[in-house]
Amino acid sequence: MDILTENKKARHDYEFLEDFEAGIVLTGQETKSAKMGGMRLRGAYAIVRDNALWIIGMHIAPYKSAGPLPGYDPERTRKLLIHKRELLRILGRLEGEKLTLVPKMAYTRAGRIKVAVCLARSKRAFEKREAIRKRQTVREISRELKRR
Repeated sequence: MDILTENKKARHDYEFLEDFEAGIVLTGQETKSAKMGGMRLRGAYAIVRDNALWIIGMHIAPYKSAGPLPGYDPERTRKLLIHKRELLRILGRLEGEKLTLVPKMAYTRAGRIKVAVCLARSKRAFEKREAIRKRQTVREISRELKRR
């Protein structure tokens, strides 16, 4: 497994509840660009529409070696491929609770690009500050232990 990109901002803004692995429908040029590091997940989210999972706001830069691509939209809506039972599970959880589908990371597995999509609950401001405080405390303790 080779990680292509991570959504680090999402880790700060959301509490991850459940992970799902999904394939993604890309053109050949988009696949090459993503494998070369031209993919960004910041600000992206997933929705369920027409009994399918779609990712919105994911940026894939144009592949440089392909030359000019007229009409190419780097942030077009792309389809995610997921098992039906997982899609039904996601639908059930989204209806009952205030949850969001957030892409956590994109990676390759057996030559194919996969996206880890998570059901997530949005953190409130005081929860974010509390998480930062805990991280700083752990860092300070580890520094003190290294000094001794």
